[in-house]
Amino acid sequence: MSTELPPVAPEVLAEAVESLTARLRKKLDDATAGCADAATRETDGSVTFRFGEDAVVTLRPGPAGTVTAAGQATCTCLLAPRCLHRAAALGAAPLADAAPPEPEPEPVPESAGSAAAGTERAPAAASAEAEAEAEGASDEPAESVPALTAAQLGAAAALWHAAAEALAAGVTAGGAVVQAELLRAAHTARLAGLPRAEAAALRVVRGLRAARERRTAHRLGDLTGSFRELLHTAGVLASGTAGPALTGTSRRAYTPGGSLQVQGLCREPVLSATGYGGVVTHLLAPDGSRYSISDVRPGGLARARGAGRASVALGGATLDHAGLARGGLRIVGATVSAEGRLGAGRGVKATPLPGAAWTDGPAAPLFARPAAEAVAELLAAPAEAAETETALIGCDVTVVGAAGDHLLVREAVPHAPLLRLLPAHPHPELPHTENLRRIASYPGLRLRVLGRPDLDRAATLRPVAVGPVPGAQYTLRLPEDWLGRADLGYDRLQGEHFPAPDAATEAAGEAGPVPAADAPDPLADAPLWRVRRLLETGVAGGRRAVAEAARGTAAQAACGPLRRAGLTAAADLATALAAEADRRPRDAFGRLADPSPDGYAWAWLAAATHLAAAERSLVAASWTATPNGATPAAP
Repeated sequence: MSTELPPVAPEVLAEAVESLTARLRKKLDDATAGCADAATRETDGSVTFRFGEDAVVTLRPGPAGTVTAAGQATCTCLLAPRCLHRAAALGAAPLADAAPPEPEPEPVPESAGSAAAGTERAPAAASAEAEAEAEGASDEPAESVPALTAAQLGAAAALWHAAAEALAAGVTAGGAVVQAELLRAAHTARLAGLPRAEAAALRVVRGLRAARERRTAHRLGDLTGSFRELLHTAGVLASGTAGPALTGTSRRAYTPGGSLQVQGLCREPVLSATGYGGVVTHLLAPDGSRYSISDVRPGGLARARGAGRASVALGGATLDHAGLARGGLRIVGATVSAEGRLGAGRGVKATPLPGAAWTDGPAAPLFARPAAEAVAELLAAPAEAAETETALIGCDVTVVGAAGDHLLVREAVPHAPLLRLLPAHPHPELPHTENLRRIASYPGLRLRVLGRPDLDRAATLRPVAVGPVPGAQYTLRLPEDWLGRADLGYDRLQGEHFPAPDAATEAAGEAGPVPAADAPDPLADAPLWRVRRLLETGVAGGRRAVAEAARGTAAQAACGPLRRAGLTAAADLATALAAEADRRPRDAFGRLADPSPDGYAWAWLAAATHLAAAERSLVAASWTATPNGATPAAP
């Protein structure tokens, strides 16, 4: 069994690769392969790698378990530290997060925050204001965007160039050297105060690693989306027109929130690809404002499973997260981030309150309107607001049955389309998948669902918690102490939680089960898949793969259906991308020269951005009710 390697800071790996000669860089990918299997953990906590008889690399992580300095990675060979062995060992280790976990916010003096003490607002309100400004709805002049510094402009330009080079190389040629260039540019962006750009670059590097190592969790579509975000972020920053939302912030800012009274809504496990695990508990205020309390630390799956009953570190409250999810808090001196997270500064005081069912209190309005309206509001909001962890919607549904990897349900509103339920987290050790599989075995079951819409899929909801529908006969039968809801990431539904089998036949007939073939998917049915395949071909095989795929009659065969469907813009962008990929400039002597990756990257980004907007429109349409109850047809 291979030894678990300590995470390595991106800048340490980038520096080690940069110090190699051109000859050694060509050998780096082969040297990195298999390093993890040859690692040995020593009694002092260090990890050693043996390369032959004379070279031993030792990684000595710091107190946090991460290699953050060049001196923590040593080699015994004569070329050290500029040796292939050391760079290979560092490259085999996982990448550490960009920054350490945030410290708890310090209390804000009353004098500094008295003006804001009673003016907390929900993230949705902030999103609405931002949208109004973007559309020019406000009569007041927009606040001027602060100019980026010369260091930020230079860092963004360097990151754009590195991202363009990585895109042109693709997964097949995106080895350790290409990744190191991205890591170097990402570190420069971090030093320049561009944390969002750095985070986007690290996601691309992790995606390239997962693809090259052929990990089971890797999805080419996810890596394509990461490239789109990175190129968009770096390109806009390099132009000097980016606003604060795009530059980001390296530390979450907490502002005074005054006195708050919140009720628990649900809790869900958090499990990241970088080894962090924990829980986030969602809360609601009486005015509908949404908040959350998170407890995420290194520990992976074990901590994600156990944190559901960990104590709430907030103002001396004597609740754990399980109790808070079904209880409440009265908070004095609260500190709140822009995303609605509650801080645990020394000046915060919290007192437990009795819980309330979803049918009572602030949770009731969540289930009072059709899901399509809530999703339309999310899709109209800026992307940053739509993707926050508080973007939960509620609806009452009737179970239709399982179809492939998802559960089909129909919302309990007239002419509602079929909805697909997917696990909020697919890890087999978490109970999301098992709970949905058990629910699928009860066709006709009435269910109250609280979940997060998947804005990348047609009419898809990832449920976080479920409960019985008030007044329904064929619905869940949950224990009284569960207060009418089950957290799908922690509570396991059993047979006793479901209605008696003798009522199943009648309820299933009322539900009208629909075969999976009768549940259309606008994204899959639309000819836009041809553009998606071209973009993903570029990510997988690089620029050359796009050029080869578009030669001969393939380009006409791909763009013809797009034009016939009226998607002329998509066809034009795909044609421009193929032409730019196949551009072969020559020097003054007529010899073939390597083209600049910038033009290809811009053409790829234009096609990817258009595709994302078109697919977002199809997703919005898939939630819309139609007169006959069918999902709107794809263009």
